[in-house]
Amino acid sequence: MSDLVTKFGRNSFGFRSDIPLTDEQLFRIAPSIFAAGKHESRSDRYTYIPTGEVLAGLRREGFQPFMVAQSKSRVEGKSEFTKHMLRLRPDGQIQNQEAFEIILINSHDGTSSYQMLGGVLRFVCQNGCVAGDIIEDIRVPHRGNITENVIDAAYKIVDDFGAVEESIDNMKGTRLALPEARAFAEAALSLKYVCQEDAPIAPEQLLTARRY
Repeated sequence: MSDLVTKFGRNSFGFRSDIPLTDEQLFRIAPSIFAAGKHESRSDRYTYIPTGEVLAGLRREGFQPFMVAQSKSRVEGKSEFTKHMLRLRPDGQIQNQEAFEIILINSHDGTSSYQMLGGVLRFVCQNGCVAGDIIEDIRVPHRGNITENVIDAAYKIVDDFGAVEESIDNMKGTRLALPEARAFAEAALSLKYVCQEDAPIAPEQLLTARRY
């Protein structure tokens, strides 16, 4: 299980849907997604990263937002710039128990770096916990000429999903008999521990799925 850099708990608004969310629905919960620039408190060195542009690009690649969250702010006028989170899945896979997913976190007021995770994930809760296998984890501070690179990184994650899907299918198609599986586990342990007695777990424990 992976923790996101930014957590969304009681001090936030959130909404999850079984169908793709429209811009109107996203704006109602997280207007900062569509901010046209950075908050006035930021200096010239702060680089604005347009969440809306990244979202538009991912939609063109077939990914649709199904969950949105945004932190609350007590500062007047700052709610249009504060940290926000989007979770996106391929169109038609939103209700799947497990699917390729992209998680995007950003802000325009300095409360969060830009973060994008991609992987085979499952919905757990709204407090920033992710269950599954993370394939990509991109974290970018708001500094320098990075906007184009951030958008390109989103496309890279989408491209990587194709290779991962093929690898997953190949692994799922491989079946080992129990003696073969035990031999595989023993060989894996031997890569780190010269003596099997020194290993903190038994080979059989390596064969037990521990995905949360």
